[in-house]
Amino acid sequence: MAKAKSTWVCSDCGSEFNKWQGQCGDCKAWNTISEFRIAASSSSSSAKLSGYAGATDAKIETLESIELSEVPRFSSGLAEFDRVLGGGIVPGSAVLIGGSPGAGKSTLLLQTMVQLAKTMNTLYVTGEESLQQVAMRADRLGLPKDKLKLLSETNVETICHMSRDVKPQIMVIDSIQVMHMPEIASAPGSVSQVRESAAFLTRYAKQNQVAIFMVGHVTKDGSLAGPKVLEHCIDCSIMLDGSADSRYRTMRGTKNRFGAVNELGVFAMTEKGLREVKNPSAIFLSQAENASPGSIVMVIWEGTRPLMVEIQALADTSQLNNPRRVTVGLEQNRLAMLLAVAHRHCGIQMGDQDVFVNVVGGVKVTETSADLALLLALYSSFRNLTLPQNLVAFGEVGLSGEIRPVPNGIERLKEAVKHGFKKAIVPKNNVPKQGIEGMELIAVTTLAEALESI
Repeated sequence: MAKAKSTWVCSDCGSEFNKWQGQCGDCKAWNTISEFRIAASSSSSSAKLSGYAGATDAKIETLESIELSEVPRFSSGLAEFDRVLGGGIVPGSAVLIGGSPGAGKSTLLLQTMVQLAKTMNTLYVTGEESLQQVAMRADRLGLPKDKLKLLSETNVETICHMSRDVKPQIMVIDSIQVMHMPEIASAPGSVSQVRESAAFLTRYAKQNQVAIFMVGHVTKDGSLAGPKVLEHCIDCSIMLDGSADSRYRTMRGTKNRFGAVNELGVFAMTEKGLREVKNPSAIFLSQAENASPGSIVMVIWEGTRPLMVEIQALADTSQLNNPRRVTVGLEQNRLAMLLAVAHRHCGIQMGDQDVFVNVVGGVKVTETSADLALLLALYSSFRNLTLPQNLVAFGEVGLSGEIRPVPNGIERLKEAVKHGFKKAIVPKNNVPKQGIEGMELIAVTTLAEALESI
C-alpha cells in the first residue's frame, strides 16, 4: 500500500502549507490549520465514481454552441423552503443545510423526503442515527412511512455504489461530518475527510442528476464546521437558525447558484414538525396593547420580499465611566456611528446614557434601511415620547445627516398598508408620485426633519 502524503490546510480559507503553523499566512486566522492526508490512490476516486478510468466524454465547446434550456425544478412541498432554494429543487444540485443542534435540520429534511417519496425515488442516508430512531421520529411526527427508503452507512463510496440500484432523484446525507472515505487516513469530521467526502458526493450528484442535501454541523461561534472549501464546492448553502426558547425557525440562504441569496424562510416548530409561516411579518409585529416610548416598526428587505419587524431602544442614565452600547440583531459599530451623527447634526447628546437596542423576534438586520427607525426609537426613549402605533419608518442615514433612499420603497410601503399602518416616515426620493392609497407619507431629507416630524 502506498504511503499517504500529508499537507496542512487552513479550514477558513483553504490555503495549504508544508508544515503546521499557528497563524494562516493568507487570511491571518489563528489555530485554523490542521493536517490533511492524501493517499496515493485517492486519484482513482473519480474513476470509481464513474465506473471506468482513463476515458472521458468531455469535449471543448464554444459558448455560442451551448444549448440554453430552462433548468427543471420540482417543489419540496414547502413554499418557504422553495423560496430559499430559489424556486425549488434543481436536479444534480448539492445543497448544504447547517444549523445549531435542535434547530430542526433532520426534522425538516425527513418531512420533505417523505412527501417527495410519494411521486419520486428518494433515499435518506443516516450516519448519526439508527434506522429505528429515524422511524421513531417519523412515527412521532405522524408521517407516512411506506415509500421513503432508508440507509444507515458512513462510507461515501458504499453509499454511492448502493444508490445506483435505487437510482434516487433526491438523496439526504445526515450528516457530512460523520461520512468518511476509506482512502483518507484520518478520522471522520477532520478537514481532509469532510473535504473529500463532500467533493465525492458533489461529483456523484452532477454525473447522475441526483439532488443531494447534506446536513452540516456548526461550531460554537455559529459558523459551519469543516473547511471553507466545503462551502465552495456545493451549490447552495443554507443556515437554519432558532433559539431554544423560541418556537420559530428562520432559514436563510448564504449561497445559491440557482437563485437569489439572503432569502429568508420562516417556520414554526410544532408537535408535528416544522410548519411554514406564510405571513412572517405578522409574527414579528407582536406590539403591546399600550404604546410605550422607544418602539417603532420598520420595513426591511429580505431577499425578494419586504419584512416588517419591530425595533426597540432604551436610553438610560449610565452609572459607569464608559456607557454601555448593547445591540441584539443589529451591528454594534453602526449604532456608535449613528449616535455620533445624531450628536453632530441634531445636538442629541447621549454620551452619558446606556443605550440598548433590540430587534424583536430574533431577526438579524444587516441592511442600512434600519438606520432611520433606530434613531427615531432612540430619540423616543431619550425624550420619553410615545410614537403612534400605526407609524412605520425606513431610510439610510448618511454621515452628514442626510436621509438616503433605499431600494424597493414602493413594495415596502404596500406591505405596511397591508398590515394596517396609516403613516410612514420615508426618504423623499422613496415617495411615489401617485402616493399610496390609505397612507400618509412624510418625506424627509435630513435627520433633523425626521426628528421634528415626531
